[in-house]
Amino acid sequence: MASSFILRRLACTASRQLVRPQVIAPVVLPRFNSTTTSPKPTNVPETKPATEAPPPELLESNGSGGATDWSKSYHGLSIEPFSKEIGDILQSPVDPLDVEVKPDGLIYLPEIKYRRMLNKAFGPGGWGLAPRSETNVGPKVVSREYALVCLGRLVAVARGEQEYFDPSGIPTATEACKSNALMRCCKDLGIASELWDPRFIREFKAKYCIEVFVEHVPTKKKRKLWRRKDQGKFEYPYSE
Repeated sequence: MASSFILRRLACTASRQLVRPQVIAPVVLPRFNSTTTSPKPTNVPETKPATEAPPPELLESNGSGGATDWSKSYHGLSIEPFSKEIGDILQSPVDPLDVEVKPDGLIYLPEIKYRRMLNKAFGPGGWGLAPRSETNVGPKVVSREYALVCLGRLVAVARGEQEYFDPSGIPTATEACKSNALMRCCKDLGIASELWDPRFIREFKAKYCIEVFVEHVPTKKKRKLWRRKDQGKFEYPYSE
């Protein structure tokens, strides 16, 4: 009887093992993201992003055909003196008939006389004024720095200035500012250098100028003003 019990127990155990379900591990499939990029080919060379080329630099005019940036350059300054012929023209004595006097007694050479002297020495087109700064417009004064260039050489640098009384007069003041810079640059060439000589100024005014009393007609105010002796009497609004 014990043996029959053991046989039934084994049969029951075997039947349980036959019906037990097997647990199968799920198969994990690879997931692909739409943003995933494919690997780069190894045989394709990598290209670098294009960069903007730097602006070309202005070269000095040293015989290689390059241009000169006269707003910064000092090319040719004091390399050698000009020829004796040019020097004699530039340093020739000023003609007293060309000299003018302002009502306040300041003597000066008209700007056109400086241009004629430069044309005579270097020839038309052999000289020029190159701006070296932006035009500075103040409340009452316009100024700008210029360089005088003669025969491809820097000769002098000066700042011209001119007063104005109304905004509509700024263009005219800008042109007068250029003329003032030209006059100052010409001092370095010796043009009309006598006008800065105190002894010449005193002798010229004593010989060619006169100081007279005048009356301002609208206001009836009297004052002293200078004029050349060969100029003639003052006209309206002054009465001499």
